[in-house]
Amino acid sequence: MNTLTDRPIPARLLARGHELDLGAGSFGFLSPSMDALGDPEELNRRLQEEGYLYMPGFFDEEIIRDARRSLTDRLSAQGLLHPDRNPIDGIAHADPARRTTFKPDLTDNNEAIDRVVFGPEIFGFYENLFGEKVRAFDFKWLRAVGPGMGTQAHCDWVYMSRGTPNLLTCWIPYGDVPLEVGGLMLLERSHLQADRIKNYLDVDVDAYCENRPKDAALAQEGKWKHPGWLSERSDTLPRKFNTRWLTAHEWRMGDFITFNMTMIHGSLDNATDRIRLSSDTRYQRASELADERWIGPKPIGHSTAGKRGRIC
Repeated sequence: MNTLTDRPIPARLLARGHELDLGAGSFGFLSPSMDALGDPEELNRRLQEEGYLYMPGFFDEEIIRDARRSLTDRLSAQGLLHPDRNPIDGIAHADPARRTTFKPDLTDNNEAIDRVVFGPEIFGFYENLFGEKVRAFDFKWLRAVGPGMGTQAHCDWVYMSRGTPNLLTCWIPYGDVPLEVGGLMLLERSHLQADRIKNYLDVDVDAYCENRPKDAALAQEGKWKHPGWLSERSDTLPRKFNTRWLTAHEWRMGDFITFNMTMIHGSLDNATDRIRLSSDTRYQRASELADERWIGPKPIGHSTAGKRGRIC
């Protein structure tokens, strides 16, 4: 019987249009932690050492399938899927003008998604990990990535640094994601090299220089923006950090991965006609400060209300 680890790696994998080195010193696969699910001490040790916890098969597939159906039905209603294919297949519309990447609107009033990201399974996991009650950010980053380039290498801290640093990202795929569909990848143990990118990690993407009139004017007009990327060239990072890109042989419905705020990560390019559906959500101890941009019934996010002036 063929297993995921038996499957050959495609001859070429791209990230932002650049070919990755797939040699053993530059590319590899994540280690699962489902064996330690009931052992919070071991989970925390692995999280500190490796920077992530990969939990394949954690969710009941039916819960994820229901969430996927809610997303593909909405994409179909918006005319973003191939009209001659079953929406649940998630085949992108042939018109490049209808390609998508970031679609948080798909989660609005979506009970099936809320069942996953605010459900007892995932809250129980984080309460076990943190050892106390947790809260999740209310904003849900929903990705509906069509054919083309994936996400640039970055750390999440630059987008959500106004609360506790003890914040974890949870990435959940809503469908099977083989390598060629362009799933998440992490730069191995890059969280242990955070001192090398301190200037980058000090960035708040919504902070602007109020003593620079042009920047201040843009902020007031809602046009100030910092992209937040560390690098457009994911292919160069294994050599720069003397490490490897890690991903799953194939992300499956029911999997999730959690990682810390200084873990460098990005995604592979999508070389197929399928839309890759995934969500990023954040979890923290309920007793600690939360970034005000991402909580409440209508999070302000990167809007004008979220901008913050500083003297540069």
